Amino acid sequence: MKIEVYEPLRFGAVEVYLGAKSGKYPDGNQVLVQGADTRVAFDTPLVSRQLADELAQVDLVLLGHVHEDHTVALGSMPHAAVQVHEADLAAAQSWDGLARHYGYSIPVLEQLHALVQRDFDYTPRPDATAYVDGQAWDLGGGVRVRAHHLPGHTAGHCALVEESSGVAFIGDIDLTGFGPYYGDASSDLGAFRRSLRCVRELDARVWVTSHHRGVLTERAAFEDALARFASKIDERSERLLGYLQDGPQTLAQLTARRILYPVGFEYPYVDSAEQRSIAQHLDWLIGQGEVRSTADAAGVASFALAH
Repeated sequence: MKIEVYEPLRFGAVEVYLGAKSGKYPDGNQVLVQGADTRVAFDTPLVSRQLADELAQVDLVLLGHVHEDHTVALGSMPHAAVQVHEADLAAAQSWDGLARHYGYSIPVLEQLHALVQRDFDYTPRPDATAYVDGQAWDLGGGVRVRAHHLPGHTAGHCALVEESSGVAFIGDIDLTGFGPYYGDASSDLGAFRRSLRCVRELDARVWVTSHHRGVLTERAAFEDALARFASKIDERSERLLGYLQDGPQTLAQLTARRILYPVGFEYPYVDSAEQRSIAQHLDWLIGQGEVRSTADAAGVASFALAH
């Protein structure tokens, strides 16, 4: 399906091309930064298919993190260098690295590999190199980009801030109604909680998300959206506690009831993401003294309310 591309939103050296429905997954929002010497793209979502002329002039792609929906155009941009935070580097360089990043079972990975090649033009970039937290890129003419490590969604998830314009690309801290996603092997709920506190402290006047929310230009609106986004974490814990009102349950039983996706929604990785997310919530709830775990003779754990 051809996506209609509108004129970009401009904020100093930064251009933002909104994808379909303000970048709602599977699409995303494309950010380009033009310095006097260097042109940079933040990620390459599906809308990048419509921006061949603009991307032909890009010297460097900075990935805020690695997932299939953020790397769409990398195979068609051999002229551009690719950099990503060191914790996500292997996922950008090879399918094996991306498979470990996802952490799903072999049958799920086989389905997903075919899907990402078909729907997201997946192409590994073995030439990708690493950046680190706090690294800055001087693009010339006073235009500077800096990476801020905000892990949780993935181990290497970062915000990329163009400092002269005060534009922060906050990636998949995307402020959507779905809420935070931490369902992969490299995800971490505790780190995501900390990142949600840290993202508020970025020196920014404009906040650009990868998905759906698009662009926010008022701090009050950003902080309100961030608070509602973060509240989804506690809502999921409360949902689990509600399930446990019915009595002790195994991780498999809780996974079937779900806390992320509605029952009946099917996608190759849904069960894996649910199990990984629920397990992290249970660990947190056990640490809070609200849930206890016991194992049967076969070693299968059950979870119950602690009181």
